[in-house]
Amino acid sequence: MKKSIFLIAVAFTLIISCKNQDQNLNADVEIPVSVEDIRLKSIEEFVNTTGTTFPKGETEMKSKITASYYLEKNPQTNKAWQLGDKVREGSLIARLEDREYVNSVKLETNELNLELSESELRKQESLYEKGGVTLKDLKTAGINYENAKTTVENAKLQLDKTRIVAPIDGVIVDLPYYTQSTQIETGSIIVKIMDYQLMYMDVQLPEKYISVIKKGQIVKLTNYTIPEDTIIGFISQLSPAINADTRTFKGNISINNPKYLLRPGMFVKADIVTNHKDSVIVIPKSIILSRQRGKTVFIIDRGVAVERIIETGLENITDIEITSGLTKNERVVNGGFETLSNRSKVKIIK
Repeated sequence: MKKSIFLIAVAFTLIISCKNQDQNLNADVEIPVSVEDIRLKSIEEFVNTTGTTFPKGETEMKSKITASYYLEKNPQTNKAWQLGDKVREGSLIARLEDREYVNSVKLETNELNLELSESELRKQESLYEKGGVTLKDLKTAGINYENAKTTVENAKLQLDKTRIVAPIDGVIVDLPYYTQSTQIETGSIIVKIMDYQLMYMDVQLPEKYISVIKKGQIVKLTNYTIPEDTIIGFISQLSPAINADTRTFKGNISINNPKYLLRPGMFVKADIVTNHKDSVIVIPKSIILSRQRGKTVFIIDRGVAVERIIETGLENITDIEITSGLTKNERVVNGGFETLSNRSKVKIIK
């Protein structure tokens, strides 16, 4: 009996010894983690929305007469105007020729009549000063001169209908094809020009942001076709009224687009900057763990991971401000933290 008890005691001692050895081995295991040094950064808080961009300037020019069509050349390329060409205000895009129409305007005849009327007016003014004509004669000469001047101006306006001239700086976005010298009818579209160095977009914003979003706030705009570029705009107008059906209010964003990166009609993502801080501790939101006692992260202290309770401030989709719990130059674990416990030994892999 005594021998059996002794054997049992030896076996129990061996089991306890093995467990202690396993615990010691586990205690010595180093968990691989990656870390980053805590630095002071800036952080912005956003309200996200989307919308469609429109040009600030847009014009569609149509033929005002029936005439023969002739497309002009771009002086920059010495080739006929094409879609996508940039134009300056006053650039001649096309000519419309109709000799019968030009003759009916009688510009040269009207200009000659203007010269004669002006000469007669000067003569009457001189005679009136000498008492040679009455005031009525002078006024009649003045009326004839003004009528002749108006007739010439109207004639020039009529002839302007034969010249399709760009009324704004911009880019040709529509240029219907017509064979040179073919006759086109009144009302035919000749060219469409857009100026989209300045653009705008209307957005519908959730009611809860009506006290947060204000005129003048910076807006950062992106589109999938230009993933590496961010275009800057600002809130230019805000409606004070809430749409009862959608529970939203309307906003207008003005956009500076000097390099023409955004195009009219593009669907863009807009981040309205509602708050901004400089020189604060900022970490990725993804490394924060939620515990019963609060939000925590792991920092590295002498080769072990130490769990630290934190408090937060501003945040956006990816980052968050730390208002307490961390200090500059500490190293925070940003990879491999999922399996850590407080005081775990770690091996830093990057």
